[in-house]
Amino acid sequence: MYKIVFVRHGQSPWNKKGLFTGWVDAEIERNKMTDVDLTKRGIDEAIEAGKILKEKGYHFDVAYTSYLERAIKTLQIVLDQMNLMWIPVIKDWRLNEKHYGNLQGLNKKETAKKLGEEQVFKWRRGYDVRPPKIKKTNKYYTRKDPRYKDVDKKLLPLTESLKDVVERVKPYWQKNIAKDIKAGKKVLVSAHGNSLRAIIKYLDKVSEEEIAHLNVPTGIPLVYELDKNLKPIKHYYIGDPKKIKKLQEEVKNQAKIKK
Repeated sequence: MYKIVFVRHGQSPWNKKGLFTGWVDAEIERNKMTDVDLTKRGIDEAIEAGKILKEKGYHFDVAYTSYLERAIKTLQIVLDQMNLMWIPVIKDWRLNEKHYGNLQGLNKKETAKKLGEEQVFKWRRGYDVRPPKIKKTNKYYTRKDPRYKDVDKKLLPLTESLKDVVERVKPYWQKNIAKDIKAGKKVLVSAHGNSLRAIIKYLDKVSEEEIAHLNVPTGIPLVYELDKNLKPIKHYYIGDPKKIKKLQEEVKNQAKIKK
């Protein structure tokens, strides 16, 4: 039997504000870059995740994360708490959050008030529904970002559905992460709500309808036990069930308008 642990990054300022974040990693204001980092709560979530993994006796040989700072910093904090800052860390853009196109930077509730909760739900959760493509004039236009300078521009999305995320994450899992697991390495993945939902959909063969209602809480370790063929035996979160449920509800209600 194999085990792999996933953790969604801790709360970011844009999570707290209820903004579509996607691939945005910096807020441009008055020509000054302010990173979309972690809130105090997000840092505490990462610290707690690291502590509980250490207390439960987990150890890792290699870690994977995205190109986005909120996931990278979450991973750094977790590894620091576990005294594992020395292990190899592999960063790859294919573990990035879903690209929200021209919605990036917009407030979810305000967008729902303007265009309707149903439309926003489709953009957020519809399996094969893409938000409007990001425009070149948008200050969050991804292809200007230097971190992607070595990535084939044809591969960089201007918008994505969850289906698109599955199509980029699945081969990366098969060629890279799965290879390490089968080699006997203990693997930790720090990523994002949608890149983790994409992996979960693939592993558990979750239906398109069911995946729309699956919510991954921030900062809570998610353990998958896999058989020799890397098929899931079972999975579970490590933490207080009440807190986990509360965080899942928080994610679920991000774009709901109070009545």
